[in-house]
Amino acid sequence: MSETASSKYLVTGGAGYVGGVVAAHLLEAGHEVVVLDDLTTGFREGLPRGASFVHGRIQDAARYLDPSFDAVLHFAASSQVGESVADPGKYWDNNVGGTLALLTAMRAAGVGKLVFSSTAATYGDPGQGALTETSATAPTNPYGASKLAVDHMIAGECAAHGLAAVSLRYFNVAGAYGELGERHDPETHLIPLVLQVALGQRESVSVFGEDYPTPDGTCVRDYIHVADLARAHLCALRVATPGEHLVCNLGNGGGFSVREVIETVRKVTGREIPETLAPRRPGDPAVLVASARTARERLGWTPTRSDLTGMVTDAWNFARRNASS
Repeated sequence: MSETASSKYLVTGGAGYVGGVVAAHLLEAGHEVVVLDDLTTGFREGLPRGASFVHGRIQDAARYLDPSFDAVLHFAASSQVGESVADPGKYWDNNVGGTLALLTAMRAAGVGKLVFSSTAATYGDPGQGALTETSATAPTNPYGASKLAVDHMIAGECAAHGLAAVSLRYFNVAGAYGELGERHDPETHLIPLVLQVALGQRESVSVFGEDYPTPDGTCVRDYIHVADLARAHLCALRVATPGEHLVCNLGNGGGFSVREVIETVRKVTGREIPETLAPRRPGDPAVLVASARTARERLGWTPTRSDLTGMVTDAWNFARRNASS
């Protein structure tokens, strides 16, 4: 596939936050996009204009895949860490079983290229230092374990059947892209939670621990703008090679603490943001930062919107447009 050729893509989970923004980028590049989503966690409002929509589960992908598709971009997954601990079976069924059904359907239809939405949760609690793709994988919850299992599954499919696949391990995704932004129910991500306080939708934001070995005592995370993330997926489609499973971390290579995020939201919104100190959450690493060297070298990708103020501003504009009256 050349960079200018128009292709047809199935985007599973394309009514969600990242899947929707990636689908929008594909459409803007002139491609045909079919979104497969069961709307369990996605939203019809998250569908980019111009995409075809199929309401269904990835377990039923064989009904919708045929040789006219050039590749699959796979975002459909259960992704709540706490829920995965309380209901691990759901995560093995949906994330692992669903992906197995998807890979089987791809093989049957002769669709030989996949970009998979993986996660930094595959690394578990890594300690200090930027994570590389060769860092030890030791997930601390069923969500991360299920995503790592899928990465192993994809590697086997590449070796046995010649699949061309790229797994992109995200760190913390932030920001918005036009009419598409972050909305979860329940919401667990820091920036939208702090923005809900700014909007008066919640009384305060919880700070889980302030005694970590970091400059201000709160956890440090690597944030990446969702538009930068989307560009990486298009790059991955171009470089995916039959028989190879390429794994790339996606991040900015630096981090921001919980308190830095809260203070940035105060500056962007001009609102008071009350804090509530809470105990540490089990399994929360002090620092989680990516080395994106492999993505730079193999995908030809570098983040261009790594300023936290810009990410928060985009998220704030989206949150205000979509706030309940």
